[in-house]
Amino acid sequence: MANPNPNNEVAMKIKAMLEEGRPRFTEECCIYRVPHDIRKHNEDAYTPKVVSIGPFHHGNQNLLNMEGHKRLYCRQFIERSETKNLESFVSCVQEVEPKIRGCYSEDIKLSKEELIMVILVDCCFILHFLLEIASTAIGGDALFQTRRLTNLIFSDLLLLENQVPLFVLEKLFLVAFPSTLSSGTGNHINPLLLLPALPVLPDKTITDDNVEQTLTNVGRAAHFTDLSRKLLLTSSQLFQPSGCSREGKVMHLYSATKLNELGVKFKVNRNSKCLLDLELSGHTLRIPFTKVDDITEVVLRNLIAFEQCHCVHEAYLTDYITVLDFLINTDKDVDLLIKEGIIENWLGDSYAVAEMFNGLGVNILSSDFNEKYSLIFKSLNDFYARPWNQRMATLKRDYCSTPWQTATSLAGIFLLILTVIQTVFSIFQGVH
Repeated sequence: MANPNPNNEVAMKIKAMLEEGRPRFTEECCIYRVPHDIRKHNEDAYTPKVVSIGPFHHGNQNLLNMEGHKRLYCRQFIERSETKNLESFVSCVQEVEPKIRGCYSEDIKLSKEELIMVILVDCCFILHFLLEIASTAIGGDALFQTRRLTNLIFSDLLLLENQVPLFVLEKLFLVAFPSTLSSGTGNHINPLLLLPALPVLPDKTITDDNVEQTLTNVGRAAHFTDLSRKLLLTSSQLFQPSGCSREGKVMHLYSATKLNELGVKFKVNRNSKCLLDLELSGHTLRIPFTKVDDITEVVLRNLIAFEQCHCVHEAYLTDYITVLDFLINTDKDVDLLIKEGIIENWLGDSYAVAEMFNGLGVNILSSDFNEKYSLIFKSLNDFYARPWNQRMATLKRDYCSTPWQTATSLAGIFLLILTVIQTVFSIFQGVH
């Protein structure tokens, strides 16, 4: 009997292996592992501190303390619901399990049953937590006795790797409270789900008067990270479908102090609450107000990571960080922007603020750039290159950099003028 051809056996094994191949990303994919070359610069900014949400960090030993509280909140949410039927909640998640699995950028090793359990518990925990936050009379739950713990949970809910699809939260809320469907506003997002984004938005971005319009403008959002980004950017003309072109180019831009030496003025843009709305009028650059605190870096890093993974051709927030990275090189640049009311520093150290902005752009790719910012860069660079401005900057730097130096320079000029006058009078006396 002839021996089987070993090449055929290898070919069959390779064929079986190739048939196991699956696309890494699906059309539903929206929740990503932060790329290693970005993540390595600040691991803590992308890792949950107290609570795991979704499959990526499920089972993390450092987060197990909250598992019991998550299950408690899941049970309490079902008990407070109009339905009060666990099977209804399980069926809701079970129906969309394949779609949920496709939302994650990595192959989820959990079985179908395990994933349903994780998503159900995590989503019900989030909904109950938000309902408690929204309540005017929070009970004696120890979770709310420590403001720091509550803030850490909000921070964890904004991390890119720590997400569940928003449509699952919406479905479960309707299962729990079907009466809200008949009284709904027709918006895609339940107002309750806006709560995690509120701590990172400028004051009065969302009010009782404009919440409906805000929800309409945002439209659909994939998860809390995406929702926070859209709420931050939605009021800007750059972010609108008819916004400016993204065919601009990134070019070098001098720091705020160097530009200021040449006469460029920096003012806070009080006409806009959107971070993106940079405006150049003459040689005055207006920048919207921003508060820099302990959560700022975490929020910005995760929003930028989401843009890098999901919407690199609409990376408007990355554009903004690119501008700030150029303008801020040292603590002196930060001090200038603080003085003009553009930055409010809650970190206490201007150097820490400079270090933060300089670190945000490391290993970030810019496939394109919005044209409005490119025109601002060009105008400021042209202003910087004018010889007269250069000479005036040198004069200011060498002779008027401090009040004492300015006084000394003026005294020297005054003495020079007196000397010239004395010389002229001496010449006239000699002539006469």
